[in-house]
Amino acid sequence: MTRLLMYMLVGAFLLVSVPSYGFEGKACTEDRGCKGECIKCHSLTTKEASRLLKAEKLKAKVLSVKPAQVKGLWAVEVERAGKRFVVYVDFAKKYLVEGRFTLLAELGRPILKKVDVASIPTEDAILLGRKDAETKIIIFDDPDCPYCKKLHGELKKIVKKRKDIAFLLKMYPLAIHPEAYDKSKAIVCKKSLKLLEDAFAGKKLPPPSCETTVIDDNIKLARKLGIEGTPAIIFPDGRLIPGYVDADTLLEVLEMK
Repeated sequence: MTRLLMYMLVGAFLLVSVPSYGFEGKACTEDRGCKGECIKCHSLTTKEASRLLKAEKLKAKVLSVKPAQVKGLWAVEVERAGKRFVVYVDFAKKYLVEGRFTLLAELGRPILKKVDVASIPTEDAILLGRKDAETKIIIFDDPDCPYCKKLHGELKKIVKKRKDIAFLLKMYPLAIHPEAYDKSKAIVCKKSLKLLEDAFAGKKLPPPSCETTVIDDNIKLARKLGIEGTPAIIFPDGRLIPGYVDADTLLEVLEMK
């Protein structure tokens, strides 16, 4: 399998760390697929979803529950701090699935979505690499995102080998990570790569040392650009990779025309 094909698979599936059997329910067949209409013997109310997601503790509200486009999952719409987002709960009510789903028919398409790079301010971005690097790639990052942490290690490999490439890391805390907002603000206030790496390492960060609207502005911009998750990799020509890829694949996509 080529690295590019690997990217197509990874980028299309914003990886979710749950085993396939997590979607099992009592009415599932031996091949782990639901037989007939699953919702005839499975149910999830908004009240029960609120309990499972600990909505009250997180100061969130479950707005609706409906079957997801993938059998065996409920799509749960949640509102928190004025922001709405969708998470998924399996029919067995054991797993929370964060991310999105892509049709298999869309795999293998080399055309990437493009965004307007000129509309993305980078004065607030954290620099990884040389300031005078010829090629600068923008990354929308969440300090509590495990795939952002994984990608960060790959980015460090690249800047170690390629002095002509640098990364501009913009903080984009997702609503599903309740502590990420203050962490992002603290990182931006200090404009500190070390604080970001401390967050990835699970270390406690100091409180924000300034008042800034940067994080709110980044959230609004990401939504405007159609960026729903992290990490999001934006090349100088506007091509967008939604999710984690390894260093070799990132470089391969960079060289694609």
